[in-house]
Amino acid sequence: MSRFLLEELNVIDLFYLHLEQKFEQANEVKLEGNGLFGNGQYDEALSQYELALQLAPDIPSSMELRSICHSNRAICFSKLGKYEDALIRRAEAHEKLEHFEEAIADMKKILELDPSNDQARKAIRRLEPLADAKREKMKEEMIGKLKDMGNSLLGRFGMSVDNFKAVKDPNTGSYSISFQR
Repeated sequence: MSRFLLEELNVIDLFYLHLEQKFEQANEVKLEGNGLFGNGQYDEALSQYELALQLAPDIPSSMELRSICHSNRAICFSKLGKYEDALIRRAEAHEKLEHFEEAIADMKKILELDPSNDQARKAIRRLEPLADAKREKMKEEMIGKLKDMGNSLLGRFGMSVDNFKAVKDPNTGSYSISFQR
């Protein structure tokens, strides 16, 4: 191996070692927060969870740790009587986990509590297209699976789902299906 390649590999190894150390530090700080929470020291626990979020690298392998810290912050806010903050943090955790519907529901609840909350209003506008895209993707995946299942059954009779045409009635939303050769 060339010296340059070895040096480059060492830099990459150091980078990943650094990320791993940050992750471990963040997890230790989160555990300290859990201990404080268990002792009823919610303000102190909240600080530890916030520190853990600062330490945890924003990479896919840290997503679960970061989501737990967001959720734990929400519980601390709730215990401290800061319900709007709790909902905001929970919504952030839902968003990180790509639970967009739940995040939107939390933001709508925030608007019920405080109709002037622009942060919640902007978040809803940002999250709704993400939720729509996720629903559409899930729908397409389900349709694909249903077509595969239909083709496996119809294939025994020399047919496929492509032999059927579905037309949606714009007035009722119902479909009529016709057979085609």
